[in-house]
Amino acid sequence: MTFEEAYRSGVEKLKDSGIQDSDIDARLLLEFVSGKDRTFILVHGSDEIEEKVYNDYKEVLEQRASHIPLQHITHTADFMGLEFEARPNVLIPRFDTEFLVEEAMRYVEDGSKVLDMCTGSGCILLSLMKYKNDIKGTAVDLSDDALALTRYNAEKLGVSPEIIKSSMFENVEGEFDYIVSNPPYIPSNVIEGLASEVKDHDPRMALDGGDDGLEFYRIIANEAGKYLVPEGRIFVEIGYDQGDAVKALFEAAGFIEVEVLKDYAGNERVVKCLKNWKIR
Repeated sequence: MTFEEAYRSGVEKLKDSGIQDSDIDARLLLEFVSGKDRTFILVHGSDEIEEKVYNDYKEVLEQRASHIPLQHITHTADFMGLEFEARPNVLIPRFDTEFLVEEAMRYVEDGSKVLDMCTGSGCILLSLMKYKNDIKGTAVDLSDDALALTRYNAEKLGVSPEIIKSSMFENVEGEFDYIVSNPPYIPSNVIEGLASEVKDHDPRMALDGGDDGLEFYRIIANEAGKYLVPEGRIFVEIGYDQGDAVKALFEAAGFIEVEVLKDYAGNERVVKCLKNWKIR
């Protein structure tokens, strides 16, 4: 069995199991078990693969074929060019959320105070802290698993946020220049219809946004003003069809310059807004 033959058999197995991007996942899993990069596998495709490596490959292919997320198998997730640890019971960092970070980076200045509400793996805040200088970051989540993972990822990336266990703003003190958040926003009755990789492996508390998916946006819109400096800004990720509803919530709470931004695929992805000095 050569590397090329092993890879081709992996692609077919994943494709037969209904895995999207089966070619990409088969390659990444082969790289994971072999310790070889893509270039090596391309150049040495005709080399014979070691029996142990091939057996390990078959094992991880079985896991992926059963719709266990790739990141839970490799224990890593790439986000903003950085490598984050991925663990069960914590939302996996996703490419879509990079759009929020990129937009926030246009405004966040060196030395700013940034609050990340519903931090999960910490990918939003830690990316900002890594790419900006002297950011004073605060990560907030109610999940012990999420906070432990944020702490691990922060140490791995060499940054030091304050980490707070809190039900939304309950235990938060002080004022911040920016608040960023990817809160739960899936309507409760929609979750069971999601892909297995999501509904069976991402924690429900990181997905469930209440009956209409807007529960956590209401809390942020109504309470965030108390934790923002004058002219502080908010950036939140949203679902593809939630732009108008979330925009209305922030406008009703007194925020100004409220905008709905579409990502590179043309989907509504981020709402950003500015604190009106009249908000207390």
